[in-house]
Amino acid sequence: MSSKPRTLAELKQSGWVSRSVKEEIRQNFLRKLASGEELYPGIIGYENTVIPELNIALLAGHDLLFLGEKGQAKSRLMRLLVQFLDPEVPYLDLPDVPVHEDPYRPITRRAKQFLATHPPEEVPIAWWPRQQRYAERLAPGTKFADLIGELDPAKLAQGVSLDAEECLHFGLIPRMHRGIFAMNELPELDELIQVGLFNILEERDVQIRGYPVKFDIDVMILFSANPATYNRSGKVIPQLKDRIGAVIHTHYPRDRETAIRITEQEAGMDLGGEYPVVVPYFMREIIEEITFAARRSRYIDQQSGVSARFSIANFRTMVASARHRAVVLGERPAVPRISDLAHLHSSALGKMELDLMSGHQMTPQRVLESLIAEAIRTVFEEYVDQHGLEEIAEVFAKGVRVEVGDMIPSEHYARILRRVPAIWDKAFEVNASQDPAVRASCIEFVLAGLYATERISRYERHGRVEYEV
Repeated sequence: MSSKPRTLAELKQSGWVSRSVKEEIRQNFLRKLASGEELYPGIIGYENTVIPELNIALLAGHDLLFLGEKGQAKSRLMRLLVQFLDPEVPYLDLPDVPVHEDPYRPITRRAKQFLATHPPEEVPIAWWPRQQRYAERLAPGTKFADLIGELDPAKLAQGVSLDAEECLHFGLIPRMHRGIFAMNELPELDELIQVGLFNILEERDVQIRGYPVKFDIDVMILFSANPATYNRSGKVIPQLKDRIGAVIHTHYPRDRETAIRITEQEAGMDLGGEYPVVVPYFMREIIEEITFAARRSRYIDQQSGVSARFSIANFRTMVASARHRAVVLGERPAVPRISDLAHLHSSALGKMELDLMSGHQMTPQRVLESLIAEAIRTVFEEYVDQHGLEEIAEVFAKGVRVEVGDMIPSEHYARILRRVPAIWDKAFEVNASQDPAVRASCIEFVLAGLYATERISRYERHGRVEYEV
């Protein structure tokens, strides 16, 4: 905007007030809270657990640690805090000043000298947008110079004194003066760097290499960590833990409905278009139940966790398999089936870490198959309890052999079951009686459920699956 102040004199005339980063966040947070605005867009399932604790920590002005397993939105929450910063803030637009100086409270020697020797009308002002006031770093491989800073050998060679600020190369944290800095996977940070964070978190000053050059910085520090490593002795120095103001504990979705909402939001798949996809709710439930089963499984390393990305990737694979079939066979809409889950190994196996200490001999493929079977059984038994097994399954009671597969046309299933029981439409909340593709999905679900509950037999021949009732 052309009306923004461009000199220190204009800034003073505008009435702009200098605030610390945490005070700025606190005031903007309170304004949003009072107005009823959505505070954390896209965050689902934390309304009564994580969010209240985070709100209080922001009001308290704490530096924060987000503690939770992978795929629990820790990084997203950290990045969302940027919205509580002002849209932009003014800074001294001076050459060779490595930080965005507060025009009223400069911290570097060069900026202080410039203000002391120039009238306000000659002090240039520029504006720093909020999105640039956030920096993030992954701990593994990070060096002291990256984060805190280092002596600049080129400047020392030019004769700059060791006790001058000009001899320093600033790291990420000093450069985020008046901003937010986030460090992911804190326990993987080198111990020397952890020690270097002591002064920043407590005294808010930077000391590099022990030389008598230091200056106060204004920065909010965020960390993330996995409990398995954060609580392990020696991974995080106790003095550093003591200086972190608040620990925000994250968690996986507590119920399947919440998990489904998260997956639908994060998968970001267009189910419409030229080849639309209709996903029966029981298929969404099975995808999430596979993840829940994985988080209970003794074969999987629970300290590593099973990320929400596990569900998201599996959902995308299932939808892609259904759409692929629909395009090849010329069917509309595409409707995912149980047989589409055979392709989950491509998206799931890389996201499971087996617990090698349990002594089992299961391969990752076998573990995944057992998780899928458990999920189908769990969801099917819920439908049975709610709607009754007899009416759902009686259509197969006369003894038939049914072949299923991800590339079998839907009309194949329609010939097997020409008349759909009325309860199917009610139980599955889909038009099983009218749409062949939906009917095929329902038939596979019932057959897989009957097999999972040991009521029928299943055989695999030449890559195809046959159920015998």
